[in-house]
Formats: sequence, C-alpha cells, structure tokens
Amino acid sequence: MAALADSPMYQPGHFVQTDAQAIAGLLRNHPLATLVHHDAQGGLVADAIPLQWLPDASGQGGTLTGHVARANPLWQQADGGLVLAVFQGPQTYVSPGWYPSKAEHGKVVPTWNYCVVQAHGRLRAVQDAIWLRALLDRLTAQHEAVQPHPWSVADAPDDYIAAMMRAVVGIEIAVTRLDAKWKVSQNRSEADRHGVVAGLCAKGNDDAAAMAALVAQGNASG
Repeated sequence: MAALADSPMYQPGHFVQTDAQAIAGLLRNHPLATLVHHDAQGGLVADAIPLQWLPDASGQGGTLTGHVARANPLWQQADGGLVLAVFQGPQTYVSPGWYPSKAEHGKVVPTWNYCVVQAHGRLRAVQDAIWLRALLDRLTAQHEAVQPHPWSVADAPDDYIAAMMRAVVGIEIAVTRLDAKWKVSQNRSEADRHGVVAGLCAKGNDDAAAMAALVAQGNASG
C-alpha cells in the first residue's frame, strides 16, 4: 500500500514538462484535483476536491491545501498517509485528417492531446479553526477575484460561517514530487503541428482553443 505514490506516470521524454511556471499555471487554472488514497480496507478511493497550490520559495516544491466535509472519511483514512492528486488541464481529440502528412503517405492515426500534473505527497488533516478560516479566506479571494462584485467570507453572518466551518476539516499535502506531462503534438512535424492548430481552432471550444495555443507555442519555439 505504501507504494501508492511512489511510481511516476509513463511518459516519453519529449512530453515531460519541467517548467515550474507552466506547472503552477495549470494547478492554478485547473484546481479541481482527483485525490487518490487508500481506504481502511486497503482499497483505492478517488475524490474530486479543489486544492490550492502554495509554492515554496524555490518555486520547485510546495503544498496543496483544501478542505473536505467532516462526514467524508478521507481526512481520517488518509491522515499521515501517502496520496496522489491528479490535475487535468486542457485536453482534446486530435484527428489524423488535420495532418498534411496524411495526404503524403497516409501513415497517421488519431490521438489525444492533454496536459496533466500529478502531485505526490503526504496528507495532514487540520482541525485548527484559525488555520481553516485563513484557508477559506484565501480560497475565496482567489476564486472570487474575477467576479464584478467579489464575495468574501465576511459577507455571511458570523454564526453561519462558524457552523459551516464545524462541518469541514482542512487538508494539507506536503508535495514530495510533481510529475507533469504536456502531450501537445511535439512528436509531429512542424507542418503537422500547424495542421493541428488549424483543426483545433475550427472546433471552437475552450479546451480546443487552449490546446491550439500550446501547440502553436511549440511551433514558435521550434
């Protein structure tokens, strides 16, 4: 069971992402993690939990913080244990019809482009009210910042917030390793990458647009 968070995901070298700013950007813009841990019987459990990334001074490590319902057994089962938090960024189908090489030799197949970050670490359950209130204020400030009239925790009655806080438990994950994979057509020719960008732009949805930008970055850097 202790090996849950020990093994890295499979990825060819050209898909490895090591840029700390790019990784932090995905964690910030796609904060809903799939948090995997072992339950009391040793089985695997996966919960969808928004987590906030707090990088350390080096920018290479840090902690993930969030909260769960007190009724959720995760905070007791995983307290002190190894966990894996998976963050999914832009992802989309890639048609072989977008590749100019299809017309040249036909040796092309469909694929899927995506960005993902896996955070390995040890979870700590936190029931300290001051810590929890600071977390709630911080999370609210981050996610309300884009609203025309941002809501704050202080907008709600004190007794109501106190009751809500008693119903949750904080979690903190000291991250020991981040594995990041950007599969954004790096293994295709420049002409095929241009074809992917054009095909994605024509799809007209947010994930396709975000992926088109990532593939285009590869063209620019190449």
